[in-house]
Amino acid sequence: MDVQMWTFIIVGLTFALYIGIAIWARAGSTKEFYIAGGGVPPIANGMATAADWMSAASFISMAGLISFTGYDGSVYLMGWTGGYVLLALLLAPYLRKFGKFTVPDFIGDRYYSNVARTVAVACAIIVSFTYVAGQMRGVGVVFSRFLEVDINIGVMIGMAIVFFYAVMGGMRGITYTQVAQYCVLIFAYMVPAIFISLAMTGNIIPQLGFGGTAADGTYLLDKLDGLHTELGFAAYTSGTKSMIDVFCITFALMVGTAGLPHVIVRFFTVPKVRDARRSAGWALIFIAILYTSAPAIAVFARTNMINTVADKNYSEMPAWVSNWEKTGLLTWEDKNGDGKVQYYNDKNTEFVAGIANTKGWKGNELKIDRDIMVLANPEIANLPAWVIALVAAGGLAAALSTAAGLLLVISTAISRDLIKMQIKPNISEKGELMWARIGAVFAVLVAGYFGINPPGFVAATVALAFGLAAASFFPAIVLGVFDKRMNREGAIAGMVVGISLMLFYMLKYKLQYFGGGTAADWWLGISPEGFGTIAMVVNMVVSIVISRMTAPPPAHVQEIVENIRIPSGAGVAQDH
Repeated sequence: MDVQMWTFIIVGLTFALYIGIAIWARAGSTKEFYIAGGGVPPIANGMATAADWMSAASFISMAGLISFTGYDGSVYLMGWTGGYVLLALLLAPYLRKFGKFTVPDFIGDRYYSNVARTVAVACAIIVSFTYVAGQMRGVGVVFSRFLEVDINIGVMIGMAIVFFYAVMGGMRGITYTQVAQYCVLIFAYMVPAIFISLAMTGNIIPQLGFGGTAADGTYLLDKLDGLHTELGFAAYTSGTKSMIDVFCITFALMVGTAGLPHVIVRFFTVPKVRDARRSAGWALIFIAILYTSAPAIAVFARTNMINTVADKNYSEMPAWVSNWEKTGLLTWEDKNGDGKVQYYNDKNTEFVAGIANTKGWKGNELKIDRDIMVLANPEIANLPAWVIALVAAGGLAAALSTAAGLLLVISTAISRDLIKMQIKPNISEKGELMWARIGAVFAVLVAGYFGINPPGFVAATVALAFGLAAASFFPAIVLGVFDKRMNREGAIAGMVVGISLMLFYMLKYKLQYFGGGTAADWWLGISPEGFGTIAMVVNMVVSIVISRMTAPPPAHVQEIVENIRIPSGAGVAQDH
């Protein structure tokens, strides 16, 4: 069977599994819709959290980004994994002990203000829609290549699947669907990695093969450094980003992870505070399997790709090149008419001048969307068709699992934090559940629009969402847990200033609004992906200064803050 037939079979089976789980685990109450009834076992919650957090950016785009940027791409590894540790240690147990359903719910009650709740709802929606755009883009990329449909049609198919199990099952359906999706995505990620590591280095463990030697006896990373410099790129193991930008991106991803509402809500689904800590530990183990493999996959893909295409005749290109050309995500233009694929670094002017003189080169002829590298990796390495199809199913599982979690955040923000807590406090259980499902429908439609009209490639879009979460939620949550003196005026001012500053910088330098700007114009040399750190610091300073200039929180609020940090009796947490 060919790749397309295998893809139809494997993707069809996984979709049938997800839908079956959604029907079995459908929500019958708001508590089941919002937090899966609060009874998810720690190991299952850890697996679901890993699937929820490891999005299309982790599965599809991260290794692709590392394969193109080399050392510079390591900021994503450090930031995302470090952020999860920060979340598990600083926030998860305390938020679970507080016992609310959502992040805006926590902020509204902790800061005794519906204005704070509304600001948090707006921040949650902005962060979630920015994040979900990257997921839907990932779904479209997979469908366009492996099922040979238009990217926009692929996004719509993904919308339909997520719509079914998010609207019907709520958090209960999503949780057990994510357990299945984690199994699919990690199997799909590791199988080709093991095959390629064995073929290239003779080592069955990709993490060890990454630092091993190739068939010719040279270290794999040394070989890739040589290939890079021959093509005018910086050595793969050297960095080009400034130290301040590396620090800011890493830190923004860390504190952004600790402020992501769709990840935080997972810790409300376990029975006890102790279980929140346990599920965080399990999730870190499950996440580490993929994250420690990503650098190896990046090196394997980059080495094989350069060896396959650079300075080779286009007529001799393998089938994967033409397959990806059909999607528009890989293009070749024979600028000097010699029939060869000239792949060099256009930005290295000194190198370009030398190549132009010796080879009559007129510019780089090959353009590759970095989002395709993980998906194309098995094809480049000539792995069996079923492995290629499996990777497609894994990419879809990663994108859909995170999309579902984000859509639920938007849904609950509308139904609980706006309708139930502010507009219509006396709404019935049935009415609230109806609004939760209406919110999910709205969220799916908007997510589909952003998937069809994405603001950038997957990892960059997702990195901006982390910056927005860092700029808005992280200070409000951390100070809400650890600073009794933090009051509503400080929290509201901090969130508004932080997210406004981050949105301005993102729109100006990433989407070229407000007059645009280039990298040379970045403030302090900090990229939009790293600016969340600056916006977060500004948020925290504004919050603390304003809170000290205004009245302290009521005594009962200060007592709550004191109590949620006390370990004794931590085995029991209130539900409301």
